[in-house]
Amino acid sequence: MTKEFLDKSQIQNLLPHREPMLLIDELHNIKKLLSATAIVYVKTDSFFVQGHFPDNPVMPGVLIVEAFGQAAAALTAHGLDKETYANKLVFLMGIEKARFRNPVIPDCKLELNIEAVRSHGRVWKYKGEALVDGKRMADALWSATIVDKK
Repeated sequence: MTKEFLDKSQIQNLLPHREPMLLIDELHNIKKLLSATAIVYVKTDSFFVQGHFPDNPVMPGVLIVEAFGQAAAALTAHGLDKETYANKLVFLMGIEKARFRNPVIPDCKLELNIEAVRSHGRVWKYKGEALVDGKRMADALWSATIVDKK
């Protein structure tokens, strides 16, 4: 049975990302290889705040997309058996649709509801929506592939 909650240290065991680029802090409601909710604590001292934008900080849309990708990679890595995922990485392949509906202002909890739409071999397609206090901030449809580590 798949564990339904992962903390940041457990996520680090699945992903190669490290601070400051490891964006997701938790993974909840995990349904093996199907869906999960990732949590990103967007803080006033997040690395992008100083330059994006001074006096009006906003989480960049590209980082929201990166967080979607990390959440999907963690969901996939966690769902595959360890032998299958050994010496593998999940790489973002493409973003088909991304819409940014409202700015994500620091000092909030960003929830990313992600779902694996389909998989074909090593290629996966996902969709997700980003929420703050139940309000949709962004949504996206993207693809990723599982590759061998070099």
